[in-house]
Parts: sequence; structure tokens; C-alpha cells
Amino acid sequence: MSRPRLQVAPPPAVLPPALPLHEAVRRARAADPHAPRVPGYVQDALAVDFSCASDEQVFGPQRTPRADLPEPSEWAGRMALALLEVMTGTWPAPQVVRWTTPEVYAVIARRGTLVARRAAEGRAPRRAPLLVRRVRVCEPVDGVAEAAVVVQDGARVRAVALRLVGQDGKWRVSALQVG
Repeated sequence: MSRPRLQVAPPPAVLPPALPLHEAVRRARAADPHAPRVPGYVQDALAVDFSCASDEQVFGPQRTPRADLPEPSEWAGRMALALLEVMTGTWPAPQVVRWTTPEVYAVIARRGTLVARRAAEGRAPRRAPLLVRRVRVCEPVDGVAEAAVVVQDGARVRAVALRLVGQDGKWRVSALQVG
């Protein structure tokens, strides 16, 4: 059994002219005289108050309460290790951009770039892996944690102080001090 062949017609070259609204309404009423008379629809303006908050307050980083954040001690140890690995040239700096504020990121990225440049020139010694020895955390305010991390760097032992702030559902490093 054969089906009829499908034919595709080209669109008309000239479109009919657009009707003004009042003419379209007149034609619709003439076509159905028993249709209920509905006044022309007018869309009202939506009342929006833009003076209540700035764009930064609405779309910028949002504070997160402590109840919605992970355990800070484990997170602080991992973050201290990751930041030191960036600063020693083991990792590229963009690996930690999501977990740091722009100020902290600028400092560790600059330090990591200097170390990577020395390594490219052959002046940097090989590094032993870093190891977290101890983490102490205190939480002075809801959504803020301050951590002291002891890290073994080969034969040396280093102290790292971090201030973690809850933003957008995760901890972010807002201050860093390496000793």
C-alpha cells in the first residue's frame, strides 16, 4: 500500500499587512455576535522597589549560618594543605579560587607564580609532601571559624592561621597567615 507523497509548499513571498488592534477586535465581534463583550485587556505595571537593596546585597556572596556548613576542623586542615601546596608550586592557583576570597587568592597566586618561576629556572629544590599534624578551631561568631593548623613541611614544621567565613553554603578562606 503506497502512501501519498508529501509536498512541501514554499511560504508566501508577501505576508498580509498587520491589522490595527481596533480592527482585529471589530472583525472578531462581527464573526461571533453572541460572544460576551470583554473590554480591551490592559496589562498593569508590576510594582518593584529597587531602593531596598543594592545589586551586591542581592546578587553578591550570601552569608551562611553554621548549621548549614560542614565541620570546620576537617575542612580547615584540607584547606591549609591545599593553600600551602599552591604556595609551594605543587598545584596551580586556580584550583583554590572557589574556596578563597579575592584578597587571599591574589596573595597565594602571586607566591605560587614566584615559586613556579624558580622551579622553571632550576633553582627550586624538590619538596617533600606536606602533612597536617594538628588542627584547632574556634568559632567566635555564627558562620565564622578561626583555625590554627600545624603542617609538617619536610624537616620543618609550619603554623597556618585561617579565618573561614560561611558564604554561599560553603566555607571560604577570608584571611591567611603562614608562619
